[in-house]
Amino acid sequence: MPIPDFVVELRKHVGRAELWMPGVTAVICRGDEVLLVRRSDNGEWGPVTGIVDPGEEPAHCAAREAREEAGVEIRVDRLASTSVMRGVVHANGDRASYLDLAFRCTWLSGDARPHDDECVEVEWFRPEHFPAMKQSLLDRIDSALSDEVAARFQR
Repeated sequence: MPIPDFVVELRKHVGRAELWMPGVTAVICRGDEVLLVRRSDNGEWGPVTGIVDPGEEPAHCAAREAREEAGVEIRVDRLASTSVMRGVVHANGDRASYLDLAFRCTWLSGDARPHDDECVEVEWFRPEHFPAMKQSLLDRIDSALSDEVAARFQR
């Protein structure tokens, strides 16, 4: 996965020390289907995710990541959940913890396809046919697909 330029700059100063990073998950819905991407770095399936750039609104980040990764335009409907991924160690040795803001989003247009080198497949799935995924991603999707109006706070 490409490392954002601002993280490259930070790493020049802090090395591999743990960074606290804001991230987003875009759970993109089209009728009763959810858009999933298979990542190029680890082959795992999940919703569109990304790191929020400095000064960027998280909902704008979700829409940007949907365009960059899957080539689709979306509407960000609501914040679905918040959670923390602690103690992540990347393949290059960089360490981080992520504050994730998961959004329920609606597909507006665009043919879903791999749009950059971050993913190798993009597909629409009905929930009963989801491929294997990490439980934390399934939890984010579940919160986005719920009819709840308030965001879930993962504990």
